[in-house]
Amino acid sequence: MDIYQPERPRRGRARERYAARQQRKMAVPVVSVAEKPVTTRAPQPPARLPVLIGRIQITLRDFFWHLRTNRVLSFAAMGIVAALILLWLGSYVLPGRIFPNVWALGANLGDLTVDEAVALLQDRWANDITISLYDEDRLWTATPYQLGLTLDARATAEAARAVGLGGIMLGYTVLPTVAVDELASQNYFLDLTERSKILPYNAGYRWEGERLVGVAGADGRFLDIAQTMHSLQENVAYIVDQRRLDLIMTPMPPDVRDPNPYLEQARAFASQQFIMRGYDPFLDESVAWTTDRDTLTSWLEAGEDGLSLREDIFASFVDAQTQMLRQADDLRYLEPVETIEKMRDAINTGVNEVYLRIRYRSAYYTVQAGDTGYRIAARNGIPFYQLQVANPGRDWDQNLSVGEQVTLPSRDITVPLDPIPNKRIVVNIDTQYMVAYENGEIVFNWDISSGMERAPTSPGIYQILNHDPVASGGSYELCGAYGCSQWQMYWFMGIYEVYPGLVNGFHGGVLLPNGAYLGGNQVGRPYTYGCIMALNEEAELLYNWADDGTIVEIIDSSFEPQSQLAKQMLEEGWGV
Repeated sequence: MDIYQPERPRRGRARERYAARQQRKMAVPVVSVAEKPVTTRAPQPPARLPVLIGRIQITLRDFFWHLRTNRVLSFAAMGIVAALILLWLGSYVLPGRIFPNVWALGANLGDLTVDEAVALLQDRWANDITISLYDEDRLWTATPYQLGLTLDARATAEAARAVGLGGIMLGYTVLPTVAVDELASQNYFLDLTERSKILPYNAGYRWEGERLVGVAGADGRFLDIAQTMHSLQENVAYIVDQRRLDLIMTPMPPDVRDPNPYLEQARAFASQQFIMRGYDPFLDESVAWTTDRDTLTSWLEAGEDGLSLREDIFASFVDAQTQMLRQADDLRYLEPVETIEKMRDAINTGVNEVYLRIRYRSAYYTVQAGDTGYRIAARNGIPFYQLQVANPGRDWDQNLSVGEQVTLPSRDITVPLDPIPNKRIVVNIDTQYMVAYENGEIVFNWDISSGMERAPTSPGIYQILNHDPVASGGSYELCGAYGCSQWQMYWFMGIYEVYPGLVNGFHGGVLLPNGAYLGGNQVGRPYTYGCIMALNEEAELLYNWADDGTIVEIIDSSFEPQSQLAKQMLEEGWGV
């Protein structure tokens, strides 16, 4: 016989656990009075935070238990989650926004629309992006514009949007879309070539205490423009993203690696006191430069045929001296090629002194009231013909406007030869007198005759260009029965060109076609057609004394004395 037992109502495990906890709370231990004394304590407030955390944990466990066991609730929860995800996706897709954690050019484009991303990228491209160009430990920086790079900001922003959810977890970097202007890029690298080159180091020398030792030659490096351009074009997006371009350099071996063949020659040259003298022939001024032993030695290198000059190091010295000269006159400078050649000759010959020519740049003259082409030429110490050459196309017969500018050629045009520093001839047109100096002392002084008013002698700084014991001359004014414009000038020395093929200079007596002498063979008044005439025997003395290159300073009321010797001549009243 079956015994019917009514089914017990099922209780959830959570309810059972709850009942068990209630029973434990009701179980109060009995303590004997004899075993433990009663202590009266103030009531303590319950620990609320642990209780609250516990209740939250219980609630969550209950919720997930119901979620697992109740299909309806599970499907409802999944529907809610799906709806939230769709709403979130829609908030990006519908307005065209870029999903979070997508980067380009170092900027986070997440949450931006494409147009907003374009604006941000363009701003960073214009203001924040620079590319570092490396050659081992050397660094240059350039803007994208300098490198000929152009950003397609919209294409980059569209690429960022196309990433979708790819950057949610770990982030995603989009390489920028960049175009290369080949011509602009090439021009930048051509300019960088000069700044980045490392010249090969030919074998040289240095002092270790009192002992000169050789230094072996080393390779140089030059920028390989073609390979660097190819690398830029092939990897432009990555280069822009990393902000780094590694330059491709070509090694260049030195001409000489072994310093030993010229060690003794280098020791002899570097052990002496070496002096460089810069000479200004216009002011008759000298500037002396000396240098220490180590600096002098640094200029030396072993060449293929002997000891030579290390040009790049010496050129830095030349530039420093030019900057010093410009402090007194901005037009003055040392010409690098000329100076290097003279220094190289000094090293080859072993001399301990060299003269470096101080030169002048061209300039501008501002026309003043009453100026004519001849007056401008005379005031600035140049023949009028040279003023015409420096200003082609100008009509000098037209009136000049006050304030307009005229180009003045370099003063060096009148001193083409290496000057003789210790000799100088000073001629005063106003007093018709000449004084010759050597080492600052008077050697000769006598009366002269200069050009007539219709064929004046040009004042300025010139030099003896050539010697001719008997030269031919002429003038259209002397054409007649005996021929046209032919005479003989004794002891002629040319000093400047009036125009191509016609030279004015010093001379003695002038024998005319009719057998007479120009000016009656007298001096002291302007008789000539631009030359400077002395008595025949005096002209011969000057001819034999003045070397080619001797400076000639011709002064008058329009061209003031330039040298101290010319000023001294005026102060002492020679010829007055």
